[in-house]
Amino acid sequence: MVTVPDPSSNGQQVAAIEVVDLHKIYNGVHAVDGLTITVPQGSFYGFLGPNGAGKTTTIKMLMGLAQPDSGEIRILGMKLPQDSLAIRRVIGLVPDDSLLFDYLTGAEYLELIGRLYGLPRPLAKERARELLALFELQENPRKLIGEYSKGMRKRVAMAAALIHKPRLFLMDEPFEGVDAVGARLMKDILLDQVRHGATVFLTSHVLEVVERLCTEVAIISRGKIVAQGTMQELRRQAAADATSLEDIFVDLVHAERYSGSLDWL
Repeated sequence: MVTVPDPSSNGQQVAAIEVVDLHKIYNGVHAVDGLTITVPQGSFYGFLGPNGAGKTTTIKMLMGLAQPDSGEIRILGMKLPQDSLAIRRVIGLVPDDSLLFDYLTGAEYLELIGRLYGLPRPLAKERARELLALFELQENPRKLIGEYSKGMRKRVAMAAALIHKPRLFLMDEPFEGVDAVGARLMKDILLDQVRHGATVFLTSHVLEVVERLCTEVAIISRGKIVAQGTMQELRRQAAADATSLEDIFVDLVHAERYSGSLDWL
């Protein structure tokens, strides 16, 4: 049994995530280049960037699935990789590729995840049943996950992230492929978790969702942070006419805009 330390037991609340000068190089290219961010506990934190900016690489390092070449990562006061087992017990993961066991039913998968997190079998079974109902996945209980649609796979992945009541959620494109009803349900659940003190670290290409949900945002481009802060602080860092998060994002990553330069189109 792994004992998870309480980082606030000394009266000081540590950050949910603290990353200092993080580097990761693939084939001579900096996927992450000197990343430094602090995510407060109880925040809904958006981590944005164009394709290939280093978002998924960062998430994998926070999960302990990839080792940084240099730099430090602390999760709720615990250090990676030294405290990796204890850290995994207090985080809920929704990876971009939704790695699931296709030959299990939703109930079997959720019960297995609950058991892996140390829940007694009766409790794991009960929570699995309740989560399936919450995510509206109980209609066909014998259906295998391999037969699930992409949106259903995202729902069951998020249910698995919730089953042990984590203090920190790491979520890589959790709403991708999810219909409007499912996305609304997932957003409401996450907001409720934040209200109860959990922290959400989220990547998403749907900037309207990030703008509506997140209390703080960091924008990464080519492995480096180009801006971070509240929406109000980001507006001050962007061009004067950039008001929406989409405008701010496009301005800060210096993205090309469509100019209508193709005469035949």
